[in-house]
Amino acid sequence: MPLSRRSLLIAGGALAVGGLTATPAHATGRRPFGRHGSPAHRPHDRVLYVDPHGRGDFTTVQAAVTAAGSGWTLVLAPGTYRETVTVAATATEMTWIGASENPRDVVIVHDNAAGTPKPDGSGTYGTSGSATTTVQADGFTARWITFANDWLRADHPGVSGTQAVAIKVQGDRSAFTHCRFLGHQDTLYADTRSLDAYARHYYAHCYVEGDVDFVFGRATAVYEHCHFRTLTRTDLSTAPYGFVFAPSTAGPNPHGYLVLRSRVTSEAPDAFYELARPWVPSSDPTAVPMLTVRDTWLGPGIDAVTPYANMRDAYPWQSMRFREYANTGPGAAVLVPDNRPQLTPAEATGHTRGAYLGDWRPYDRER
Repeated sequence: MPLSRRSLLIAGGALAVGGLTATPAHATGRRPFGRHGSPAHRPHDRVLYVDPHGRGDFTTVQAAVTAAGSGWTLVLAPGTYRETVTVAATATEMTWIGASENPRDVVIVHDNAAGTPKPDGSGTYGTSGSATTTVQADGFTARWITFANDWLRADHPGVSGTQAVAIKVQGDRSAFTHCRFLGHQDTLYADTRSLDAYARHYYAHCYVEGDVDFVFGRATAVYEHCHFRTLTRTDLSTAPYGFVFAPSTAGPNPHGYLVLRSRVTSEAPDAFYELARPWVPSSDPTAVPMLTVRDTWLGPGIDAVTPYANMRDAYPWQSMRFREYANTGPGAAVLVPDNRPQLTPAEATGHTRGAYLGDWRPYDRER
């Protein structure tokens, strides 16, 4: 179900999460770290509870992030957190856990777009500034949380900057498990902190929905056992409606996006989406976007005849690093071989999560 002006299906749930021993305020009716929720009261626990109804240490995620700092765990009670959140680069090794272990119960959402005017009159937010959540720090982990941006084109017909990011992730060793990412254009921004910085991301058992370039950026990112869902559009009547991936991998980086053992479905008509197009941003005209999709089911929503498109005529997709291997489904049919470059079995051995992520092995935790 696409995110819109609808209820977010927030359910109840307990704060207790396996592996955390601190007493949850939700269960006891008191704040586990004292009246003011200061982490200094019990620093050895390094756990803060967030509850929008006031039953934890903080009612907003941003307040908890600011108080916690490096190495802390935030346990988020079920609820809708309508706010923007930034994890600064100094707040390393932070973990966020949805308390009910159901990502539908914990939703962090806001509704800024690139073209939304800033309240102080200093211009518009731009794509990066539109993000509901921004993670700049290394070593960030999230489980069982929904990150969303519910800005809608239909509600703002005069706005031309329709990019509306749910989350922008820039830090190295960023891992998301059983999370949802909801939006329309530019939903999941998997990026780095700078042009010369590499950042490894791992997304496992996640759900991502959108319509235009909704998984994009220059990170080295592995998407395993993920579900990508393309949305229908009421503002267009002809194909293509949009593109699932728009990587902007830096030229010297040997590893861009790797999608494996995943699936792509659609609520739009058949063949109304293309799998990817390259993004060569003005800030990095030497980028050589890289995307490998392997062992993945591609539904009929993907145009099997022309699955790739140019971002601009100056950067044809054929000059980029786009490859496929052992995909199945109607959207994976090789109808025009030149339009679907395939890895050989020997080449495929170099496109694994281990090859992309190196000595960082977050997938070992999923066993």
